[in-house]
Amino acid sequence: MGRFGRMGGRLAAVVGVMAAAAACSDSPTGLEPGPEPTGYSVRGIDVSHWQGVIAWPSVAGAGVDFAFIKATEGGDYTDPRFSANWAGAWQAGIIRGAYHYFRPQTDAAAQARHFLATAQLQPGDLPPVLDVEATDGRPDSEIAAGVRTWLQMVEQATGRTPIVYTRASFWNPHLGPGDARYPLWVAHYDVPNPTLPGGWTSWTFWQHSDDGRVPGITGAVDLNWFNGTRAQLEALASGG
Repeated sequence: MGRFGRMGGRLAAVVGVMAAAAACSDSPTGLEPGPEPTGYSVRGIDVSHWQGVIAWPSVAGAGVDFAFIKATEGGDYTDPRFSANWAGAWQAGIIRGAYHYFRPQTDAAAQARHFLATAQLQPGDLPPVLDVEATDGRPDSEIAAGVRTWLQMVEQATGRTPIVYTRASFWNPHLGPGDARYPLWVAHYDVPNPTLPGGWTSWTFWQHSDDGRVPGITGAVDLNWFNGTRAQLEALASGG
């Protein structure tokens, strides 16, 4: 995710947590350096090893309600910070979710098995996420078939309907109309409202910035909204 093409935000200059917080001292939320979309109240972030060591209690203290954490990529890569981030978010009382970065060049069933073996979802965790934003030079039909395989295998194994992360500018030219049965996590920055991929009429999560600042995290981090209330987020995490 983010403009580097992998979820978790771009790698920024290394600065201290206090300096990062000071950089956004003019923001009423302390979570973003500039104006942000209005009308939403349930805040989240998504992270990977690019964010380094995270002080999760400070993140929770900044008002972050949920965090998506990179677990796996392709058929054999596990994010080196996944275990620490997974435990840290839980201990800080942040609702957590795990995501897999889909690689079309790798067998989709192997990718699903790798994610399931790595991300042991617990009651209260958000549904599993498939991050779809790369072609790896593969034909669109092959990408679409792989995405379906991963979603179906993970749903069958977990009993949870997975979330699809993507952006309209990628999904529409490569995959066509999506299946709105899967909740949408859409990426679209610096706009008052996101453009949705074909097939969806609403979004569940919106990644609206890849340049946020959050106490407890050094450098930039992706910022997200949930399209609902805290109680609705908790219901989603509980399987509702």
